[in-house]
Amino acid sequence: MQLKTPVSFFVFNRPHLTEETFSRIREQRPSRLLVVADGPRPDHATDHAQVVAVRRIVQNVDWPCDVERLYAEENLGLRERMSTGLSWVFTRVDRAIVLEDDCVPNTTFFRFCEELLDYYEDDPRVGMITGNNFQGGNWRGDGSYYFSKYPHCWGWATWARAWQLHDPSMPYWPAMESTPNWAELIGDPFEQQYWARIFDMVTETDFESWAYPWTATCFYYGLLTATPNVNLVANIGFGPDATHTRLAKSPAVETQPMGSIRHPDVVRRNREAESHDFEHVYGGRELRERQKPWGLVRWVARRIARRLRFAYRTHLKRSL
Repeated sequence: MQLKTPVSFFVFNRPHLTEETFSRIREQRPSRLLVVADGPRPDHATDHAQVVAVRRIVQNVDWPCDVERLYAEENLGLRERMSTGLSWVFTRVDRAIVLEDDCVPNTTFFRFCEELLDYYEDDPRVGMITGNNFQGGNWRGDGSYYFSKYPHCWGWATWARAWQLHDPSMPYWPAMESTPNWAELIGDPFEQQYWARIFDMVTETDFESWAYPWTATCFYYGLLTATPNVNLVANIGFGPDATHTRLAKSPAVETQPMGSIRHPDVVRRNREAESHDFEHVYGGRELRERQKPWGLVRWVARRIARRLRFAYRTHLKRSL
């Protein structure tokens, strides 16, 4: 049976990973495929040949399919290529499954995404569907999936209606940190500390991440992520040729099939699952252990001072 939902596939310079993930896409025979590729880096001697090899792999579409390609001639970098590529995708389709070259999905991942894209199409509370589960075998809620504030994106799906909210420059930060919504969303002060540092880094530097700005978008608009109770996508991209995961070991290396899908009774965040993710995926447990006495108090004091400076500058701008 041919997959109805469009698949967007993001590739760069890793032929061995591209071939494995593309083989899973080929098995599903999507009726529409959108391939987005970054260009070679000028200071990497092997990039040109690897980029050519990758594009040759994704050229081999041997099933009935409407294929569109967006290939960069020069290197844009991960942040810009993913952000501009997704924006291009959602000018052409109103929904899509999103896979990067190192995200190898279980066969049932596609059916899971397709069913939930239909089920929550008109529900603005739900911003995306992920294939990732990092709960260590803990089952959450009364359905085959639960809802989380965390938009894990190693294999996911969303709608144009959600992506159109995205602004990679995050203009609402740092004012967002002073709102009641921020405190309600992230009550744990250690977690507030973690995400404030991340969002400061993203807005104040050229840090190569598209996923952190997308996380901020989901936080800002209160978008929930439908998260399966089994892991449906394996990330095989950890290693020396990765952008952000060169030394780390992937927490998602095995997948399980999704059985018949039972929808949860309510659309509501599972805070227990969110707490587990922060402690075990984002390093909350280590953050607490290494925090020196009074370190959190000093950090809170600095954040308050920063908010006051921001409010003062904003007041001056409005007065001029």
